[in-house]
Amino acid sequence: GRARPSHSEPRGRDGRGEEEEEEMEGWHQLYPGHIPTSPLQKALLAAGSAVMALYDPYRHDMVAVLGETTGCLALPNLRDKMKNHPEGHRILQERPRIRLSTLDVARLRALPGGSLGREYLRFLEDNKVSPDTRMPPKFVDDEELAYVIQRYREVHDLMHTLLGMPTNMLGEVVVKWFEAVQTGLPMCVLGAAFGPVRLSTRKLQVLATELVPWAIRSGLNASCVLNVYYEQRWEQPVVSLREELGIFPPP
Repeated sequence: GRARPSHSEPRGRDGRGEEEEEEMEGWHQLYPGHIPTSPLQKALLAAGSAVMALYDPYRHDMVAVLGETTGCLALPNLRDKMKNHPEGHRILQERPRIRLSTLDVARLRALPGGSLGREYLRFLEDNKVSPDTRMPPKFVDDEELAYVIQRYREVHDLMHTLLGMPTNMLGEVVVKWFEAVQTGLPMCVLGAAFGPVRLSTRKLQVLATELVPWAIRSGLNASCVLNVYYEQRWEQPVVSLREELGIFPPP
């Protein structure tokens, strides 16, 4: 449902509120922040965001738009995997969010080294990143699928933690290879394919001979990483969770 316009909202020329005018034009907001777009508009957004993301891989806003406008096949597949898994289904029902406001930082810091929660917090602090920087979806025309891509974004740093990869370009490319195999999102495939162009020859050699083969094998072998209720696994050792999921130890 949608909130009805308040009496304080500006009225249209003939007395209708702005929302009423938009609704009469066929505009319908499925969730807060949703921007309905036509297939042509999505194609233009995808092309523009792809160019900008390739030019500057750290433009997370462009990477986010690219993921939303090209995930029309991958997102339903991920949603179905979650629905058919007990833990994934519960995540879809309860809609947990990973944000600073939902994290008990003091509790995570008190956990023993090697636990998921402690290593996740260490990753955030060492790399000076925050889960709050993950953009909310705008262009996904399904409320449930919008949550799926939001969840994918919010567990991305947990993928770094599980895979033992930093946030530099080499680490991001490795994580993208793993996520490309796991999710099938075209945005991940593009990042995995074109991210290495900025790497040095030495790093390219390490990537091609060690890291990419390991990331692909782990991605194929592992169960769906969106089916883990990470917020209820903070005490679990990272090594144990890797083994449970089927992620091979990092080289």
